[in-house]
Amino acid sequence: MLTHYIFEQMGKAKFKKLADKTYFGTIPGVSGVWANARTMSECKKELQEVFEDWMVLSLKKDKKIRGFSFTLDKRYLVKNA
Repeated sequence: MLTHYIFEQMGKAKFKKLADKTYFGTIPGVSGVWANARTMSECKKELQEVFEDWMVLSLKKDKKIRGFSFTLDKRYLVKNA
C-alpha cells in the first residue's frame, strides 16, 4: 500500500530544466518536497527519497497525508512484541 502510494504520487511529479542546466522537481500538493540535481534521473531519485522521508516524518507526527490512510492496531503490536 505504501509503495503504491509513493509510485502514484511520483507519477504526478513535475520537473523542469533550470537555466543552470540542472533539473528541479516537485510533487504538486505536497508542500516542502522538492529536489534539484544535475540529471533528470538523479532528480527523480532524490525527489522520491525526499518524499519518502517526508512521509515517515508526517506519519511519526500523526499528520494526515492527503490520499493516504492506514490503521495501526497498537494492541497487536504490544501483544506480539
